[in-house]
Order: sequence, then C-alpha cells, then structure tokens
Amino acid sequence: MAPNGVNGVHDDEDIDYSDIEAKYQVEYDEGFDNILVVDGVPVIDKSKLEKLLQKISKDFSRKGCPIKPENMTVPWNDANGKSKGYMFMEFKTADDAARALATMNGHPFDAKHTFLINRFTDFERYLNLDETYVEPEPEEYKPKEHLRAWLGDPQGRDQYATYRGDEVEVHWHGKPSQCEVAYSKTNWTDLYVSWSPMGTYMATLHRQGVRLWGGPSWDPHQRFAHPLVKLIDFSPNEQYLVTWSYDPIVVREGAEQGPQYFSPEDEGNNVAVWDVKTGNLLRTFPSVYPEGDEAKKQMQWPTLKWSPDDKFVARVTPGQQISVYELPSMGLQGKKSIKIEGVVDFEWRPLGEKDRDETEKENKANGAAKASKKPRENMIAYWTPEVQNQPARVSLMNFPSRETLRQKNLFNVTECKLYWQNQGDFLCVKVDRHTKTKKSIFCNLEIFRVREKDFPVEVVELKDTVTDFSWEPKGERFALVSSNDPNLGNPGPGITIKTDVSFYQHDRSKGDFRLLKTLPGRTSNTVRWSPRGRHVVLATVGSSSKSELEFWDLDFLTDETRRDGAPWGSGIQHLGTADHYALTDAEWDPSGRYLATSASAWRHTLENGYAIWDFRGQELEKHILDRFKQFLWRPRPPSLLSKEKQKQIRRNLKEYSRVFEEEDAAEESNVSAELIAHRKRLVDEWNAWRLRCKEEVAEEARKRGKKVDSAQEKAPQEEKEEIEVWIDEVIEQIEEEVVE
Repeated sequence: MAPNGVNGVHDDEDIDYSDIEAKYQVEYDEGFDNILVVDGVPVIDKSKLEKLLQKISKDFSRKGCPIKPENMTVPWNDANGKSKGYMFMEFKTADDAARALATMNGHPFDAKHTFLINRFTDFERYLNLDETYVEPEPEEYKPKEHLRAWLGDPQGRDQYATYRGDEVEVHWHGKPSQCEVAYSKTNWTDLYVSWSPMGTYMATLHRQGVRLWGGPSWDPHQRFAHPLVKLIDFSPNEQYLVTWSYDPIVVREGAEQGPQYFSPEDEGNNVAVWDVKTGNLLRTFPSVYPEGDEAKKQMQWPTLKWSPDDKFVARVTPGQQISVYELPSMGLQGKKSIKIEGVVDFEWRPLGEKDRDETEKENKANGAAKASKKPRENMIAYWTPEVQNQPARVSLMNFPSRETLRQKNLFNVTECKLYWQNQGDFLCVKVDRHTKTKKSIFCNLEIFRVREKDFPVEVVELKDTVTDFSWEPKGERFALVSSNDPNLGNPGPGITIKTDVSFYQHDRSKGDFRLLKTLPGRTSNTVRWSPRGRHVVLATVGSSSKSELEFWDLDFLTDETRRDGAPWGSGIQHLGTADHYALTDAEWDPSGRYLATSASAWRHTLENGYAIWDFRGQELEKHILDRFKQFLWRPRPPSLLSKEKQKQIRRNLKEYSRVFEEEDAAEESNVSAELIAHRKRLVDEWNAWRLRCKEEVAEEARKRGKKVDSAQEKAPQEEKEEIEVWIDEVIEQIEEEVVE
C-alpha cells in the first residue's frame, strides 16, 4: 500500500481547518426575537378561547401583521381555570415581530382593553440588567426656535409668500425702506404652498407627501407620507391636517410600517387625517361625491369639516347621514351617525369672541370650585331638499347632545348655501327658488339671528340671481352681488356680465336687515371685506376684458350721520378706483390696511405678477413676473391682549401715534437728506466732467496752433450752477376741536 502523500492521496486528519470554519460558520437563528408578549388581553375561560384568538388574529392581520391562531399561546390560571390576561405570539421572522410591535403596541382591542406589547427577549435583558448607577452625561442644551417669532418684529411688519417658477420667497411687508426678502428657496414645493390658519407653519406639497416648515430658519418640522397628495386642509387650531389624493392609497409589500404610515386597511381610500405634532396617521376615508351623475366630476372640498374647537370633525354622506368623529381617537361620536334622510350639506357654527370670553369665565369659575354649568356645545346647521310631499328644510342642531333647536321649511327650492357670520351671530341661508313652471330662478335670503331667543328668522326677497354673498367680519352687515343679465351662466369670450352690488345692515331698532345702498351697472363679481370690517373691495376677477377694483368705506361719515340724523346708508363713501389687468385673486392682509391682487400663470399667461394697494386704492408696488403662480399673506393668530387692554390702547391712540409719527418723520428726513446728497453728488460730477471736457478742448486747440482767449479759459471756472434747496420743518402743530 502506498504511503501517505503518494499518488496524490493526502491524509486530511493532519490539516487544521479551524480558521476557515470560524470564518465561514453559518449561525442558525435559535433565539426568541420572533416571539412577542402581548399584555392587555381579556381574561376569559377556555370556552371563549377560539373566538378570542380569531378576533385577535383578525385585528393583527388588518393592520398588516398576519398571524394564525395556532401561533398564539395563552397561559392559564390553574386555580380558577381562567386566562392570565396576556399571551405569547410566535411570528415567522424577527422582522415580522418588530413590525407587529411597532404597529400594534397601544392598539385599543375594545373599550376596556389596550394591547401592551414587549419582546420576549426583553424580559431576560431586564432581569440581567446591571443595577449599578452610572450618572449620564448631560446633553448640551439646544434652544428651539420659536415658531411664531415673526410676530416679534420690531416694526410690526407682516409677511407674505410668493411662488414664481420653481422659487418660493417669503417677504417682509412694511414701509418702502423696510420691504425685504426674509427667506427664499428653489424647488421648495412641487405643487403649491399653503399657510396654516394661524400662520405657524408653511406647508409644501410633494410627490411623497406634505412637509411643514417654520421658525426663523425655516427648518422642516413635520412630514406626512401621502403620495401624490393634491389638497390639504388644517383644523382651525392647527392641531390636525387633512390630505387628499385623487389616486387611491396603495400599500406595497415591504413598505414601511408604523403609526406614521398607511396599513393594508387603508388601501383604496383617498382622504387621510393626521396629527400635526406627532405626524401620526389617525384615520383614512374614501372620497365622497355628491349625488347625481354630473356632480361626480367635482368633489366638495373640504370633504371633512372641523368644529371650531378642534374637538370634532364631520363628513356628510349625501342623502343619508352626517358622521361626526371625536379627536384624537377619530372614533365615531356616540358610536353612531346622525341619520338625516336627504341631507345635502352642513356647516359648523363658528366660535365668536363672546363665546370665547364666556368659555374662559366658565373655566375660571370651575377652577375656583364654583358651581359648574353645562359645558358649551357646538352647533350644526344643515339642509335637506324637497322629497315627494315634504318641503325642503333648514335645521339647527346642538352637538354632541343632538338636540334640534330650530327648523324652517322652504318651498320651491332648487339649491341652498349656508353662510355663517364669523362671530356666529347670524346664519344666512341663500335659497335659490324656482317658479311653479320651473322656467326661471330667483333668490331669497333666510337670516337666522342665532343669539336671540327662539332663533327668529328674517326673509330678504330678491328678484335677481345672487352670484356672491359675504358677511362683514365682526359686523352686522353683508354684501351681495346679483345679476339679471341674460348671459349669466353662459358667458362667452369678450362678454361682460352686468351686476348690481348691494349692502345690507341689521337695524337693531326694528330687528331686521335693511338695504343700505345698491351700486347698479357694475361688472364686479367678487366682494372682499377687510378682516377688520368697514372697508370693502369690489373686484372683477377672472375676466380678460374688465379688471376693475373699487374701494369703499362703509363708515366714512358715521359721526356726522349719527349727529345730523342723515338718511340710512349715507355714510358709505367711494374711496378710489384702480385696475389690475386680468387679475385672478384678491386678498387683504391680516391688518386690513393693504390689499394684494395677483394674476396667476395657473389661469393665464397675460402679465402675470402681483400688486399691493392701500385701503384707499393707492398702488404701493407692482411686479410683473413671468411664470408667477401664487401670492399668500401670512395669517396672524388672535390677539393675546384682553378686551380692557385693547380699549385702553384705543383711548390712548393719539399718544402712541405721536411716537410712530416721529419715527416716520425721522425716516423721511433721512431719506430726504440721502436724496439731496445724491443729487448734489450728481451735479458735482456733471460740473467736473464739463470742466474736464473744456480743458481738453483748449489743450487740443493749442496743439493745432490756435489762440485760446484767456477769458475763454477762465469761463469754465466762472460758469457755475447754483442749486437752492428749501426744507420745510414743522416746529409745532396744534389740533383744536370746534364743538357746534
């Protein structure tokens, strides 16, 4: 037999493979990372085990964490034969277990039980935890930026955002010397930008979803992963956000899981509700379209409507019900919808300043352990159309008690629109009625006086069709645009619709609304009230042939009217007329002193850009910008000053105004001094240039042998241009009031 190593035969027993085996050793998963311990399970007996396991399996599978009942183990108490209130779950992989832990921890199983989930390996880790105290190293304090820092601007300036091409800019708006760009960024949004209701955040829309930005540095603060989002809507107090996409939600295999992402049960829905602070997804809904084939082309937006205190959000199922959901759980309030046969639309009543003041007083009284009253309820207004022999109806309902407060029957109704005054004092129902032959349509206004006993209703009858209606903010007046033009509803190119604009005011002595004034023969189709009331702009928006702006003051002669007993409505004064060619939008700033008009490239490409006017119609600035798309004033939150403090400021307004007038005068004098110095510098440069040119001409003449008169040489020095500047300075100004 041949010895070892002969004929290529080797003995493997003498070779050491330990290094290779260590390098390529396959580690088998023999741990318990795929096992979870689920606490918060109902305590049951063995007869209900199968039903419980099926219910839990269904809940986990619906959230994208499938598990079979045979992979669940329930420990039992031998003493009483009941379960111990927890169970073990064994998933196929550790990744599946991690996904279930992130998704289902804190999930409410029912009204009394909530799942609390831990890894099985965590118990051993916590049991073997080193109990020796090690003092942690203190983290360096990093102060966070204040999200409302812009309100502390020393000059009290407002901000506005513009979107042009691919660039978004945030501007400061003030006096000409104080206007500047606060921040700009290219490709900041893919679709458009939007401010939150109180101006805290700017929202940008992208293919992946929505991002919120804020603070002086404009850092990102939150994101919401809703692909291909098209529309967004904030709740009134900025606590929640609603997003909508035309494309239904699709959850792909291997997609990220967690409270901030969609789960399989969200598939096919279009509307999502999010928590702004945490970024968590609260609930999703499918899109709901109005009844009728032609209406399917347009979806009502916002499809979810918020109560003014952010406690509830509601949606209507046309013809059937109104569903109201509680926040933040997004559970159906009272576990049932409000069944209303034929319901078309509804609106929440806004909270006025009176309501907020009363709520604060009630909260203070409750805090002082005084007798607490029934908590203030929200109010819903809704309408139902005519069905067979039943008339159309407008109803007011308290919520959450669901108590019906008032109903009004309406006849020969084609359409209704609900308009709340922003303080919740009045509700106007614009009723489009048809004649018995249904060949013509006219309009009535049904006005509910909500703060009075039994909610009295007043009817304002109109002969024409009302195309626009608007309440005065914090006031008792409203404006409407009406027309009997035969081209109304079928406007063609170059056709201008003739309209009438009317103002009405509540007459407290008679308890009804009276006509103040009608402005006939206008082309205006839009009414824009100043947020402070009193001033109003009538605009012709969306027309290529007319683009007029009319500025009106409804309290111009208020004092004289009260003193002289002038006729009703004589205090209205026309302040000015302006023109912005092909304007598409008009918006007041939060102070009510400035109006911005814009022509967006989303509507047309004719002289796109924006202009800013004062309340009298004087143009302050105008910018013609190609590819200009959007202009948005930044909203302001409600004032923190009390009513007493605001009254005190108004009483002492002259003292405050002197300080501002001095600052304005100082700034104006500085500007004047700079302008005078600039003009003097230009004149000196001109004289120096003339002198230099004449010297060069004289030198050239000498070189050619021509005689130069000495007087001609001195002439440039003697020829001087003197400029006298007169400056008027006000030494003292005295105001005298003459009492008749």
